[in-house]
Amino acid sequence: MDYFEFFSLPRKLVIDVPALEKQFYVMSRRLHPDRFAAKPVEEQEAALAQASLLNDAYRALKDPIARTEYLLKLEGVELEEQSQRATDAARASGTAKKQLIPPELLEEVFELNMQLQEMRMAKEMGDDEDPQLRKDLLAAQMNFEGMLAGISDELEGLWREWDRAVDAGDRSVLDAAKAAMVVLLNRRSYVRNLVRDVGEALG
Repeated sequence: MDYFEFFSLPRKLVIDVPALEKQFYVMSRRLHPDRFAAKPVEEQEAALAQASLLNDAYRALKDPIARTEYLLKLEGVELEEQSQRATDAARASGTAKKQLIPPELLEEVFELNMQLQEMRMAKEMGDDEDPQLRKDLLAAQMNFEGMLAGISDELEGLWREWDRAVDAGDRSVLDAAKAAMVVLLNRRSYVRNLVRDVGEALG
């Protein structure tokens, strides 16, 4: 049983989160360990397993990004950030897991990495901070945060497109929306890391 089935939901991406939360609390009370204290061990273990599944399902479905990633996983898609192969390879080599740079960001990322390196070196050498460099990094941070907002808007449109295609049973539209969501989620992950790196450099 997948998480959508567990909550008796269709595999859609726009859901009623307050209703999901209400259902979660009702089911949590029903599966509370105190209700099974006098029951046989088998029933206690079954209730515990159901409670664990309930928590996992709720965590995955209440957040729209986690919900999208979970649905894509059900669809057989492995996002770049979540790739177990990439994780294992990075762990084995003792390096950070590399992400592919979205082609449209190559130039900006190259420039940003130069600026970040300059900022880090200045801090290591104890030099005074370059006001222009800080200004440039703040501008880059705002730019990337704007990109994240734009990605969120695009994703919301794709969620509605996916749901309409589910109702219509249109597999070709579902596949197109799925491919577009994968690109956007990988891009979102990369841009979020850029925002984090700039924030750390700025202190």
